Amino acid sequence: MVPDVARAFLAAQPWIVLGAEDAQARVWATVLYGPPGFVTTPTPESVTIAAQPLPGDPLAGALNSPVGGLAIEPSTRRRMRLNGEAFTTDDGVTIALEQVFSNCPKYIATREVESVAPTPGPEPVRGDALDARARELLAAADTAFVATRGLDGVDVSHRGGRPGFLQTPDAHSIVWPDYSGNNMFKTLGNIAADGAAGLTVVDPADGTTLHVSGHAEFDESRTITLTVDAVVRRERAAPLRWRLERPARNPPIASGAPA
Repeated sequence: MVPDVARAFLAAQPWIVLGAEDAQARVWATVLYGPPGFVTTPTPESVTIAAQPLPGDPLAGALNSPVGGLAIEPSTRRRMRLNGEAFTTDDGVTIALEQVFSNCPKYIATREVESVAPTPGPEPVRGDALDARARELLAAADTAFVATRGLDGVDVSHRGGRPGFLQTPDAHSIVWPDYSGNNMFKTLGNIAADGAAGLTVVDPADGTTLHVSGHAEFDESRTITLTVDAVVRRERAAPLRWRLERPARNPPIASGAPA
């Protein structure tokens, strides 16, 4: 059930992150955009999004299945997560809710929307490995969205760190530390139970969006390794351009981490 304060929060957002699986059962994270008010709660048990993934998005046409959602407001560092069953119609996506909960503001960089830009760009670049452009985007990112699949469906969460916290030791893997958060362990629990995962980063300056899908695992230090199965890069795909106001207070990147 969505409380009134959460309904107002959702209605104020110009974007929402979703995690789901495609027709090949690969898990991805994506972002839908619209003017504030495009995310509504017509009932306390449902959320409606007046948008769909654009052509070229790895989840285009796939949002008729379990889905995880994340609404995040970088200007205030507030965020909430929701999980449920998605249904797509001509008007957008409706989620029949199963879980709604808030998260702490840890590791979120403070940003303001600077402008809204047109989004036509070149055709998506697809592959099964990280090319030089993908590794550049990952190295510069201080924000990532991670979708995971578990016994209760799909979840999507925020991961933040100083630029460089997403390491690419080779073209087929991404490594990052799982900093201590709210101790719900949704992401780690799903990785332990299933391992299918997707990671997405968005360049705040030009909207280029990188989607990666693969299989994740973690070690005793809670370092996560995502082995890459598929990659989609969409240049200038996101309409929002963000201005950094204040970096997040993140732990330093461990010395000796893979480059």
